[in-house]
Amino acid sequence: MPSKSPASSLNGPAAEVSTEQKDAERRFLRKLDIRLIPAVFIIYIMNYINRVAITAARLKGLEHDLRLSDIQYNVVLSVLFVTLSLGQPPSNMLLNKIKRPSVYIGGCVVAWGLASALSGVTTNYGGILVCRFFTGLPEAAFYPGAMYLLSCWYSKKELAFRSAILFSGLDIANAFGALLAAAILSGMEGTLGIPSWRWLFIVEVDAPRLCGLIFSALSATVTPLFHFQPRNTRWIDDKERRLAQARLAEDAGEADQDTQADSQFHGFKLAIGDSLVWLFSLMLFSQHLGRSVGLFFPTVAKTLGFSTSITLLLTAPPWIVAAIICVLNRTGERFFHISVWIWAMMVGFIISLCTMSVGPRYFSLFLMAIGDAGCAMTLVWASNSIPRPPAKRAAAIGIVNGMGNLGTLAGSYVWKNKWGPQYRQSSVISLVALAVSTALALVIRQLLVKMNRQLDSDAAAISSGTNEERVKKAAHLEGITFHQALEKRRGFRYLF
Repeated sequence: MPSKSPASSLNGPAAEVSTEQKDAERRFLRKLDIRLIPAVFIIYIMNYINRVAITAARLKGLEHDLRLSDIQYNVVLSVLFVTLSLGQPPSNMLLNKIKRPSVYIGGCVVAWGLASALSGVTTNYGGILVCRFFTGLPEAAFYPGAMYLLSCWYSKKELAFRSAILFSGLDIANAFGALLAAAILSGMEGTLGIPSWRWLFIVEVDAPRLCGLIFSALSATVTPLFHFQPRNTRWIDDKERRLAQARLAEDAGEADQDTQADSQFHGFKLAIGDSLVWLFSLMLFSQHLGRSVGLFFPTVAKTLGFSTSITLLLTAPPWIVAAIICVLNRTGERFFHISVWIWAMMVGFIISLCTMSVGPRYFSLFLMAIGDAGCAMTLVWASNSIPRPPAKRAAAIGIVNGMGNLGTLAGSYVWKNKWGPQYRQSSVISLVALAVSTALALVIRQLLVKMNRQLDSDAAAISSGTNEERVKKAAHLEGITFHQALEKRRGFRYLF
């Protein structure tokens, strides 16, 4: 008997999957990829280049000119992650209900661009602190919002690849930002009487006055694509809209829609009451604490003994390799495709602890960077493990990523100047954090294995967590009976 796909449901329960129907689903998936992925990818790259400019500026006198102590620099670095972390859960809850997310996301893009650009004209500690504070606040809307956006369109297995592409933008931003910083810091020192580190902020966001125009144009161009629900998206027709909803209904056995009872607050309560949310939160916190070396990559690379320009050029190749691995690291399996790259990162820290030789230490930078390939899968795994209702998934993604950024905040204080040039204490802290993250990943994996065994042995177990209204909606979308939809719901299993 031929199997069925969401495309077949458009012609009734008895329809067989034809080549034409399969092609229709492939065309729809291609349309999604063209519309959604470039938009979130470009914005994420621009976002991260702005965010990490301060790490390169440190090499050319930012601390001296603004009269910052070591601890003040760490505070400036970390304050962005305070507002970023606290803002993500409420922002994602809002995105789940807001009628025009494109307007909301577009406004946030303009706001963080202006705040980041103004960093180039600050003259003291208070000024740079305020700029970083107001850069992080609007940024809270983007990454968890983008992950939730993708989860509203792609199935579990499709989501891994698309989110890996998105996360690779972070690595590309690090590489491109380093190359751009090398050119600006070496070629614009003293131009118009302005220190080169200030030019870094000015050029990378094209001046405060022009920045608003550029980001506004970007927002007008790509953020209208940010529609979080197929049912209210204008760039798909009715047939594609039903196909989009049927695909996700088949993926989880329930329609990807909130019921009247699934308010934002109810979804938040469900999320905070789920132990998986907190396990994923602690896991991502530990990962981000361990990979906080990324915030100090130019500083660590400087210990190789080269000039500022060569140091920045040397930081680009590790991030390029990390971006490639991140995109290739896609599968239905989760635990090992996260942990293997975390283990590689741990080896990098061990090497840096054992030697000050240039060759091995430079190789260790590659290993430290490729850990991002594992981190990229963590939020995807959380989204897959907490699929319904959407209100809960939105809150869970916001909580998990918000907690993860608290790890980055803590990591802002780990790489102290006084611990250089070998940074033994920093490497040990990172090693312990990464070991904790893999232990938590194993706990999550075993918990999901246990949950799947319960579903295999007790058909009633899955029914207890099933919403009848969403199953009925799934049956309608797929053109099958309620009983058939319920049986498919009982076939749902968690990825681990």
